[in-house]
Amino acid sequence: MPSRKKAPQETCPVARSVDVIGDRWSLLIVRDAFDGISRFGDFQRSLGMARNILADRLRKLVDAGIFAMQDASDGSAYQEYSLTPRGKRLFPIVVALRQWGEHHLFPHGEAHSILVDKRTGRPIAPMAPQAEDGSALSPEGTEVKKIEATDAGAT
Repeated sequence: MPSRKKAPQETCPVARSVDVIGDRWSLLIVRDAFDGISRFGDFQRSLGMARNILADRLRKLVDAGIFAMQDASDGSAYQEYSLTPRGKRLFPIVVALRQWGEHHLFPHGEAHSILVDKRTGRPIAPMAPQAEDGSALSPEGTEVKKIEATDAGAT
Protein backbone atom coordinates (compact mmCIF):
# COMPACT_ATOMS: atom_id res chain seq x y z
CA MET A 1 0.00 0.00 0.00
CA PRO A 2 1.15 3.57 -0.47
CA SER A 3 3.43 4.73 2.31
CA ARG A 4 2.35 8.34 2.28
CA LYS A 5 0.12 9.46 5.12
CA LYS A 6 -3.49 10.15 4.31
CA ALA A 7 -4.28 13.82 4.55
CA PRO A 8 -7.49 14.26 6.53
CA GLN A 9 -8.24 17.29 4.37
CA GLU A 10 -7.95 15.26 1.11
CA THR A 11 -11.12 16.06 -0.81
CA CYS A 12 -10.44 14.07 -3.99
CA PRO A 13 -12.30 10.73 -4.10
CA VAL A 14 -9.75 9.38 -6.60
CA ALA A 15 -6.86 10.11 -4.21
CA ARG A 16 -8.67 8.50 -1.28
CA SER A 17 -9.49 5.43 -3.39
CA VAL A 18 -5.89 5.08 -4.53
CA ASP A 19 -4.80 5.20 -0.89
CA VAL A 20 -6.95 2.11 -0.25
CA ILE A 21 -6.66 -0.01 -3.42
CA GLY A 22 -4.18 1.75 -5.65
CA ASP A 23 -1.15 -0.49 -5.45
CA ARG A 24 -0.51 -3.42 -7.81
CA TRP A 25 -0.86 -6.17 -5.22
CA SER A 26 -4.12 -4.94 -3.73
CA LEU A 27 -5.80 -4.71 -7.12
CA LEU A 28 -4.54 -8.16 -8.12
CA ILE A 29 -5.81 -9.66 -4.86
CA VAL A 30 -9.24 -8.13 -5.55
CA ARG A 31 -9.07 -9.42 -9.15
CA ASP A 32 -8.31 -12.93 -7.90
CA ALA A 33 -11.20 -12.74 -5.43
CA PHE A 34 -13.54 -11.98 -8.34
CA ASP A 35 -12.10 -15.10 -10.00
CA GLY A 36 -13.09 -17.19 -6.96
CA ILE A 37 -9.94 -17.26 -4.84
CA SER A 38 -10.58 -16.90 -1.12
CA ARG A 39 -7.74 -18.57 0.82
CA PHE A 40 -4.37 -17.13 1.73
CA GLY A 41 -2.39 -19.99 0.17
CA ASP A 42 -4.38 -19.79 -3.06
CA PHE A 43 -3.77 -16.03 -3.32
CA GLN A 44 -0.07 -16.65 -2.74
CA ARG A 45 0.15 -19.39 -5.39
CA SER A 46 -1.78 -17.32 -7.91
CA LEU A 47 0.19 -14.12 -7.39
CA GLY A 48 3.63 -15.49 -6.44
CA MET A 49 4.07 -12.82 -3.81
CA ALA A 50 5.89 -13.00 -0.48
CA ARG A 51 3.79 -14.15 2.49
CA ASN A 52 4.52 -11.01 4.51
CA ILE A 53 3.43 -8.70 1.69
CA LEU A 54 0.27 -10.73 1.05
CA ALA A 55 -0.56 -10.76 4.77
CA ASP A 56 -0.06 -6.98 4.93
CA ARG A 57 -2.26 -6.28 1.88
CA LEU A 58 -5.03 -8.63 3.04
CA ARG A 59 -5.01 -7.03 6.51
CA LYS A 60 -5.30 -3.57 4.96
CA LEU A 61 -8.10 -4.70 2.65
CA VAL A 62 -9.96 -6.19 5.62
CA ASP A 63 -9.40 -2.99 7.63
CA ALA A 64 -10.77 -0.96 4.68
CA GLY A 65 -13.93 -3.09 4.56
CA ILE A 66 -13.07 -4.58 1.13
CA PHE A 67 -12.77 -8.13 2.51
CA ALA A 68 -14.19 -9.91 5.54
CA MET A 69 -12.59 -12.94 7.15
CA GLN A 70 -14.77 -15.96 7.82
CA ASP A 71 -14.47 -19.63 8.62
CA ALA A 72 -13.79 -21.81 5.61
CA SER A 73 -16.92 -22.84 3.72
CA ASP A 74 -15.77 -26.48 3.66
CA GLY A 75 -15.67 -26.73 7.47
CA SER A 76 -11.87 -26.98 7.63
CA ALA A 77 -9.77 -25.01 10.10
CA TYR A 78 -8.81 -22.47 7.41
CA GLN A 79 -10.01 -18.90 7.20
CA GLU A 80 -11.31 -17.43 3.96
CA TYR A 81 -11.41 -13.90 2.66
CA SER A 82 -14.69 -12.89 1.10
CA LEU A 83 -15.48 -9.68 -0.71
CA THR A 84 -17.87 -7.48 1.21
CA PRO A 85 -20.58 -5.48 -0.59
CA ARG A 86 -18.06 -2.60 -0.58
CA GLY A 87 -15.47 -4.88 -2.16
CA LYS A 88 -17.90 -6.15 -4.79
CA ARG A 89 -18.46 -2.54 -5.85
CA LEU A 90 -14.88 -2.60 -7.16
CA PHE A 91 -15.94 -4.92 -9.99
CA PRO A 92 -16.53 -2.11 -12.51
CA ILE A 93 -13.07 -0.72 -11.73
CA VAL A 94 -11.40 -4.07 -12.34
CA VAL A 95 -13.43 -4.54 -15.55
CA ALA A 96 -12.52 -1.06 -16.79
CA LEU A 97 -8.81 -1.70 -16.18
CA ARG A 98 -9.09 -5.09 -17.90
CA GLN A 99 -10.82 -3.65 -20.94
CA TRP A 100 -8.36 -0.80 -21.23
CA GLY A 101 -5.51 -3.32 -21.09
CA GLU A 102 -7.16 -5.61 -23.64
CA HIS A 103 -7.51 -2.69 -26.04
CA HIS A 104 -4.18 -0.89 -25.52
CA LEU A 105 -1.60 -3.36 -24.25
CA PHE A 106 -1.84 -6.41 -26.52
CA PRO A 107 -0.81 -6.33 -30.16
CA HIS A 108 -3.25 -7.98 -32.55
CA GLY A 109 -2.91 -11.75 -32.32
CA GLU A 110 -1.06 -11.85 -29.00
CA ALA A 111 -2.46 -14.31 -26.46
CA HIS A 112 -4.42 -12.76 -23.60
CA SER A 113 -7.61 -13.29 -21.63
CA ILE A 114 -10.99 -11.62 -22.06
CA LEU A 115 -13.97 -11.30 -19.76
CA VAL A 116 -17.12 -13.02 -21.05
CA ASP A 117 -20.74 -13.20 -19.97
CA LYS A 118 -21.29 -16.70 -18.49
CA ARG A 119 -24.80 -16.83 -19.94
CA THR A 120 -23.79 -16.18 -23.54
CA GLY A 121 -20.06 -16.88 -23.66
CA ARG A 122 -19.62 -13.56 -25.48
CA PRO A 123 -17.26 -10.74 -24.43
CA ILE A 124 -18.93 -8.12 -22.29
CA ALA A 125 -19.63 -4.74 -23.84
CA PRO A 126 -17.03 -2.03 -23.33
CA MET A 127 -17.65 0.01 -20.20
CA ALA A 128 -18.20 3.72 -20.66
CA PRO A 129 -19.53 6.49 -18.42
CA GLN A 130 -23.08 7.44 -19.29
CA ALA A 131 -25.18 10.52 -18.75
CA GLU A 132 -28.49 10.20 -16.96
CA ASP A 133 -30.22 9.77 -20.33
CA GLY A 134 -27.89 6.89 -21.29
CA SER A 135 -25.77 8.84 -23.76
CA ALA A 136 -21.98 8.36 -23.66
CA LEU A 137 -19.92 10.89 -21.73
CA SER A 138 -16.40 12.01 -22.63
CA PRO A 139 -13.98 13.77 -20.30
CA GLU A 140 -14.90 17.04 -22.03
CA GLY A 141 -18.54 16.48 -21.11
CA THR A 142 -17.90 16.33 -17.37
CA GLU A 143 -16.54 18.55 -14.65
CA VAL A 144 -15.67 18.13 -10.98
CA LYS A 145 -18.01 19.95 -8.65
CA LYS A 146 -16.87 20.56 -5.08
CA ILE A 147 -19.34 19.77 -2.30
CA GLU A 148 -18.88 21.65 0.93
CA ALA A 149 -18.93 19.78 4.23
CA THR A 150 -22.08 19.90 6.31
CA ASP A 151 -22.26 19.77 10.09
CA ALA A 152 -23.20 16.08 9.89
CA GLY A 153 -20.22 15.36 7.59
CA ALA A 154 -17.67 17.47 9.46
CA THR A 155 -15.29 15.78 11.84
